[in-house]
Amino acid sequence: MLRAVGQLDQFAKDTFALETASVTQGAAAWQLAPELNMSEVRLDGLLLVHAPALLAPLAPPWSTVQEPGELVLEIKMPGDHLDMLAIDRAVLRRNARQVQRREESKTLWDGEEVLWIVAPHVPAILSERRTLDLVATGVYRVNPSPFGFLWIAANELPLADELIPFLIARSGRPLDAFVGWVKNRRPIEWLLRVLEYLPMSTAAHEDLRSYVFVKTDDPVIRARQRMIAEWAVESSPEMRDKLVGEGRMEEARSSLRHVLALRGLALSAEEEARIDACGDLDTLRRWHDQAVVVASAAEALH
Repeated sequence: MLRAVGQLDQFAKDTFALETASVTQGAAAWQLAPELNMSEVRLDGLLLVHAPALLAPLAPPWSTVQEPGELVLEIKMPGDHLDMLAIDRAVLRRNARQVQRREESKTLWDGEEVLWIVAPHVPAILSERRTLDLVATGVYRVNPSPFGFLWIAANELPLADELIPFLIARSGRPLDAFVGWVKNRRPIEWLLRVLEYLPMSTAAHEDLRSYVFVKTDDPVIRARQRMIAEWAVESSPEMRDKLVGEGRMEEARSSLRHVLALRGLALSAEEEARIDACGDLDTLRRWHDQAVVVASAAEALH
């Protein structure tokens, strides 16, 4: 399922904003980056480290931070370019931020901005052009570099709560594995955004969707599902359209079965499965019209 790159980027930033303080126990926080006073140059964000000692027990890259301060974070989601031009632009934005900090009149600062780039994998061109020193599974130090430069390959990272902000950059099968793992660890509202934005496989999407919208007669769970649906409709036009479309298809399936039952046309297990699997509203309506006049369920679904 393909999503707009801009939506993926915003979801990534939102996840860092919501998760960083929690998973690091307040040792780090996310902050939107300020304008850099350069045309078309804006950072994805900054990580502000307040208490590096609290990061030490966490999985890398968190544990690699030794000093308080800020570091530049660039997030490359599935579908983003990972060529040298994209990397050079990330370094340019990092350099622009460093210049900006040095020029600030209120604060005397003479340090070096650290750069972290999060991406699904390590691009081959980076391995060819630079030396990558393995710091920990999925975390590489990029050399030569006059400043601290980490490449964080989300597909290789272990599944850990404190790494969730990085793990959302996964792609392919590693993303599917993450989705299956994270569904029991985060609230339904966040999982809805995962459903909407992350480009997981159809199988993983259906599995997560079934988890979020499980069919049940439990009134407590059904009330929660109504609340979730209302929240999704209010917060996302795309989700609203999706829910409305699914509602129409479910109504069409129910109407088709009702006509078949009234006419005494029994459905086989295979035919029941065909109706459930059909995701085309026009086809369901055509089957309904045929069910009014034909002599068997098989003819209705022809």
